[in-house]
Amino acid sequence: MDNLIKIGSTEVTSKKIGLGTNKVGGHNLFADLKDEDGYAVVKEAIESGITTLDTAYMYGLGRSEEIIGDVIQNYDRSKLVIATKAAQDADNDLKNNNSPEFLKKAVDDALKRLKTDYIDIFYIHFPDETTPKSEAVAALNELKKAGKIRAIGVSNFSLDQIKEANKDGLVDIVEDNYSLLHRDAEKDLFPYLRENNISFVPYFPLASGLLTGKYQAADAKKFSQFSKEQFADIIVAINKVRKIAEKYDATVAQVILAWYMKNPDISIVIPGARKPAQVDQNVKSLEVELRNSDYHAIDEAFSDFA
Repeated sequence: MDNLIKIGSTEVTSKKIGLGTNKVGGHNLFADLKDEDGYAVVKEAIESGITTLDTAYMYGLGRSEEIIGDVIQNYDRSKLVIATKAAQDADNDLKNNNSPEFLKKAVDDALKRLKTDYIDIFYIHFPDETTPKSEAVAALNELKKAGKIRAIGVSNFSLDQIKEANKDGLVDIVEDNYSLLHRDAEKDLFPYLRENNISFVPYFPLASGLLTGKYQAADAKKFSQFSKEQFADIIVAINKVRKIAEKYDATVAQVILAWYMKNPDISIVIPGARKPAQVDQNVKSLEVELRNSDYHAIDEAFSDFA
């Protein structure tokens, strides 16, 4: 499953699996992260054939970008897809800022940290409350014409905000929270993205580890966002996936990632990793070619969350 997918109507192409790098340098988000692990994770991802690295200013307030920038100096930049995001204004208590001036500066700052002269995908990380979204995207389109970015993305936008941002048809890609346990996007967002040739990237695809199969019913208290009954249903669904995974000699997580890669509404899945061994486990999901019957069985197992 090495087929490349196109991002929107751009010339940016990617494999179906990338690396989410919030655990690379994201010291403000996770305890006990080590930079040397971050360097090793990025290196392992590239060495194992992953070409898309998804980062953001907010991952370590630029540290993740700096680590990626260091590592990619040793590889052919033209074969990599670097995606980053910005919105949090360091000069204003990290409040979200989508103003054209801020976004242009944010791109220039990210280019320096990444030690590159272009960013393949640049996302507005979060919406602010004041900037018209079409104006924000128009500013990014200027940067696209200048060759500083190759694809325009938005993240954590409501559907109405995405429509406003895409008023002139300039949005190429959307990144948002989506997983088999968080399927709201299927109702209204996915149809709009399909109609407008906008790619989609889910974050938290493994639901903060819950979809890896490492938890049991007794762990319900660790996931307070679900009721005890919901959590019990999740464990039942995961056990159904476990039986399917055995047929493929794969892990639960690998089969779940394969489900996303087979899903026509998903362009790139970007599981994170804290250690290089986790990267290797994620990459093995490329070897899992789900039969249609198993794809539908997994879909049905989690239908209560749609």
